[in-house]
Amino acid sequence: MNVLTYGTFDLLHHGHLRLLERARALGGHLTVGVSTDAFNAVKGKCCHEDFDTRVRRLAALPCVDRVITERDWAQKADDVRRYGIGLFVMGDDWAGAFDFLQPLCAVRYLPRTPDISSTQLRELLLKEQVG
Repeated sequence: MNVLTYGTFDLLHHGHLRLLERARALGGHLTVGVSTDAFNAVKGKCCHEDFDTRVRRLAALPCVDRVITERDWAQKADDVRRYGIGLFVMGDDWAGAFDFLQPLCAVRYLPRTPDISSTQLRELLLKEQVG
């Protein structure tokens, strides 16, 4: 089964890796959509790492079979159709947000890894730079 997830994946950390490995284990092929810098700006996110760096890191992971570009919120249904996705996976902080995809594929929300986030890492980096 083809699995799809999306994210910014800034400052790739073990929480990201756990999500990707668990998503991949649910199917035979994992496609990962990475938010562009422009789309992140629309979402109010500022990344420490640029889009190309984030894509290269994800593409190098053994659990990731394909990396695609996420340019806007509306493309998800088209991507599900285009890539023959049977399962859409996101962290449970998004629970319910993508249920609209269920006529096209199954949707599953996986528990987040506790005590780690890109936001926490950015805050630590800022403290180190200031301190």
